[in-house]
Amino acid sequence: MAHAPAAVRPITPALPVIPLSAIAPWLLFAAFLLAAVYFVGADQGAATVIGGELLHEFAHDGRHLLGFPCH
Repeated sequence: MAHAPAAVRPITPALPVIPLSAIAPWLLFAAFLLAAVYFVGADQGAATVIGGELLHEFAHDGRHLLGFPCH
């Protein structure tokens, strides 16, 4: 009587370990981009961090350039 072959487990490659020092600059860059989108486009006064119209007037032309409505 022939024996059935043992179950063959697929070989899975190990995931590479990426050090934090290689990821940290990209995380800072992503945080900067999110802050830039907030300050240029999302701040209409409802959730503003800086009170008054200073931020709105500072980013006004950037909003038009990026297509954010502000009027």
